[in-house]
Amino acid sequence: MPGQDKAAAPGQLAGNQYFDRIFGCEAVKVLPGEYFASDRGMVLVTVLGSCVAACIRDPERRIGGMNHFMLPQSANGESALPSASARYGAHAMQLLLERLVQLGARRDKLEAKVFGGGRVMASLASSQVGDHNARFVLRFLASEGIRLAAQDLGDIYPRKVYFFPVEGRVLVKKLISMQNDTVASREREYEARLRLEPASSDFDAPSLGQRS
Repeated sequence: MPGQDKAAAPGQLAGNQYFDRIFGCEAVKVLPGEYFASDRGMVLVTVLGSCVAACIRDPERRIGGMNHFMLPQSANGESALPSASARYGAHAMQLLLERLVQLGARRDKLEAKVFGGGRVMASLASSQVGDHNARFVLRFLASEGIRLAAQDLGDIYPRKVYFFPVEGRVLVKKLISMQNDTVASREREYEARLRLEPASSDFDAPSLGQRS
């Protein structure tokens, strides 16, 4: 059941696969802290509140993937850019980029569509964590020279995102009438995990300035 979904440890490959009867294809649910990439005809699905999902694709080789991440707050409940918290976003982005390259995508051909960063969690409203997540992903893409093809960031509603990695098509549904309890609970659990599990030291946060 959706309400029983648990946030993943940061940087985990999504493993919740099922058959989507609406679209008639294989599907993968990408939870907070997870990522997935594919060169097969399928759909990647996630629900976003304050978190951000980047859907990144090589349109020529028709390989794409999605991640779902949040920048953790600092001890005083705030998030700053650039800061140590950006390591988590950089880690999530690099994991997806590496997986895409493993499948045959070329980094110089990648394009991205990004979603989420809403102000949907009352407990995080003062920190504007959604805004920080949105700002981070845009600055990361610019620093890496990845073309931004589309964005739907901010607002006050959760979103359900369907990404078709081979086609590059994305469907976004604003969950205007949805109770936010499930999304908020999942993101609070994810944030708690981030506080306890430091991002991998293999990746450094980018400078988020001009790319050389």
